[in-house]
Amino acid sequence: MAPSMHARERALVPAGMTAILPRTARRVRRLEETLVTALSRWGYQEIIPPTFEYLDVLSAGLEPELVEQCYKFADRTTGRILLLRPDVTAQIARIVAMGMVGTGVPLRLCYRTTVFRYEPEHAGREREIFQIGAELIGVDDVMADAEIVALMGDCLRQLGFTSFKISLGHVLFFKSLLARSGLSPGARKRAEHAAARKDLPHLEEILAQERVPRRTARAVLEVPGLYGQEEVLERGRALAGRDALLRETLDRLARVYRLLAETGLRDHLLLDLGELRGFDYYDGVVFDVFAEGLGCELGGGGRYNHLIGRFGRELPSTGFAFDVDRLFRTLDGAENGLPSSHADVLLVAPPQRLPQLFRVAGDLRQAGWRVVQRQQPVRGDGMRRAIEEGRREGVSAVVMVGVPRVSDDEVLLLTGLASRGRGVAKQPGRRRVKIKELPALRLSD
Repeated sequence: MAPSMHARERALVPAGMTAILPRTARRVRRLEETLVTALSRWGYQEIIPPTFEYLDVLSAGLEPELVEQCYKFADRTTGRILLLRPDVTAQIARIVAMGMVGTGVPLRLCYRTTVFRYEPEHAGREREIFQIGAELIGVDDVMADAEIVALMGDCLRQLGFTSFKISLGHVLFFKSLLARSGLSPGARKRAEHAAARKDLPHLEEILAQERVPRRTARAVLEVPGLYGQEEVLERGRALAGRDALLRETLDRLARVYRLLAETGLRDHLLLDLGELRGFDYYDGVVFDVFAEGLGCELGGGGRYNHLIGRFGRELPSTGFAFDVDRLFRTLDGAENGLPSSHADVLLVAPPQRLPQLFRVAGDLRQAGWRVVQRQQPVRGDGMRRAIEEGRREGVSAVVMVGVPRVSDDEVLLLTGLASRGRGVAKQPGRRRVKIKELPALRLSD
């Protein structure tokens, strides 16, 4: 027997698994606590998914390639095949569709858990991956797309990252371009994998094998290299021509990009029309995040409007996950305390005031407030709806931006949402507050 084979058989720890020793464990826990605190400040509440799932149930949300990477074994009681958790997003989709049917939306959920996937030893990847992530479920609009990316950026800032890039794209741009090219379904799948790896020679080979017209092939080959700032969108529109679906994806991406730029992330954003992510369930705005000194992404995510529907309840959703090991490798440590799971404030604004909403929310979170933000009208019955939503969220106050007859440098503050008299809810107190003075207030003021 070769010595290398003998060494592998005698190894004390399975390949791809790691024991974390006390000093490192303390630092990992501080990192974890910082992230959970940041997620809580945005109103995300923790969910703990099970370690095992039934294969025949969860496979509805998994790709065949991922099912092949699962660790499987038989349930000694029922004989059914179990698998170790390979993907948290699919699990949460199942839990929401099958176990939270009566819960109102939107749902803001977060998690910290481990996924297990078989990887060949020569691949250099772990088989046990610790993730922390968030899912925003039940909303399909530009604000939700921007919120989940801004949340990811805020998490990185709380950890002390100053140099990171978020690669932002729309998965349907390239997929629709491939569909328009006339590629067969199998060839489209191979082309997507090649484009995700930026493997242009292989992509070109696939297009040649399928005899895609030269002009169309040139457009397809150009897309994986289309990354940069807003000029990327203009070139994308030129490639889209009059195709309504392609132009619609670019319009959505442009609105998300510009809203995020208003939140202070402009220097961290990179538009990438070849951004695809690694799972087929993504079908909208997607993103990856990179940091200096690491040759792979720290994390990423995107919109998956039809994944939950595979388990019985159609709900549009978006989310992201960090690879904690990769985060840890770029940091010396992190400090913070464990937070409450509930938000302090509900912040609402009409669509035309979203940039201001993000700025105010950022100031409040910087001051230590836990904030849930919502796009909704503030005219008419907007105040009543905001109060009802605030009570459902369990917040102490509602802050309304863009209220008629309230100046641009002020907001309307509604407090006392939980107070009651003789068994009925009292009318909340309301007053105008200067935006610059808001972070210094106490909610009981």
